[in-house]
Amino acid sequence: MAKNNPIIVGISIGDLNGIGPEIVLKSFSDPRMLEFCTPVIFANIKFLTWYKKELELECHLNPLSDLNQIIHGKINVCNPWTESFDVQYGKVDPKAGALAIASLKKAVEALKKEQIDALVTAPIDKKNSQSEEFKFPGHTDYLAQELEGDALMFMVSEEVKVGLLTDHVPVKEAPARITAELIKKKAGAMMASLTQDFGITRPKIAVLGVNPHSGDQGVIGSEDQEVMAPAINNLRDEGMLVYGPYPADGFFGSGQYKQFDAVLAAYHDQGLIPFKTLSFGAGVNFTAGLNAVRTSPDHGTAFDIAGKDKANISSFKEAIFSAIHIVRHRKMHHKLTAAPLEITVKKSSHKKKHH
Repeated sequence: MAKNNPIIVGISIGDLNGIGPEIVLKSFSDPRMLEFCTPVIFANIKFLTWYKKELELECHLNPLSDLNQIIHGKINVCNPWTESFDVQYGKVDPKAGALAIASLKKAVEALKKEQIDALVTAPIDKKNSQSEEFKFPGHTDYLAQELEGDALMFMVSEEVKVGLLTDHVPVKEAPARITAELIKKKAGAMMASLTQDFGITRPKIAVLGVNPHSGDQGVIGSEDQEVMAPAINNLRDEGMLVYGPYPADGFFGSGQYKQFDAVLAAYHDQGLIPFKTLSFGAGVNFTAGLNAVRTSPDHGTAFDIAGKDKANISSFKEAIFSAIHIVRHRKMHHKLTAAPLEITVKKSSHKKKHH
């Protein structure tokens, strides 16, 4: 692809009975979006054409027989399945789940082959997506298997950035999973992401305690004093600006989070409740720590409003813009960090010529 071409963003369609197809088509029915990126939607062309008519949208879909034929300035469509599907809005249907996963797998394959620059995923239903071929609690775990690196579920917005030590695990299992090794791995992934994906030099990270009041000196649980505090202190000894564990209850309400570039929460709801309260509709789920970029909106399939033309596309559009920005930041970071090596090589080559 030529250097001046827009970034190619692949899009998995999500659950076909949810709002995924609606938010995808509505987003790209605005022709201005094609100035920012070139979309490739991984879905059946007949299905999308039908859906477009249902929504009464005026937009041209460009079917691809080969991902080497992507046309900039068009809404490209790559076909991951050929069978017909009758939409039943809001219904939990295993076939809808299976086709959503077919879309995801085709998109991830394209991402791994670098046929697309980034992936934005529309929401899947975690239960009806399960099968013998797909046994994951969500996108993040699947991407962690398929791509290189250590995955970090990272919720990002202009207001706040929150990562998770443990994500889609039962609350009762979270404390036992939090180890010094896990804290180091997740904090490291967050630190690297803040630097290369968001252009923040010397990022400052806060870690939230797992127990109420961070255990109150061991009165309410021992994990914070015995596991979290020593691990955080070790990271700081290594030169990382990581602090905590902080009591989670007042951390956001007091505005303390504003003193940090990102927050590492102990478990899912501890991080996502305040994040969505502060950023709902403008937040993005970013899978940091991997060798390719994936984002998604901060909401689910919204079966209750599917087919009612009520879906808000703001978070999905933010996910697209975030993917574009992260790809650009990452390319710039790689270029800058590679530059000293190139200069050294050139200098040594120059010296050899004069000997």
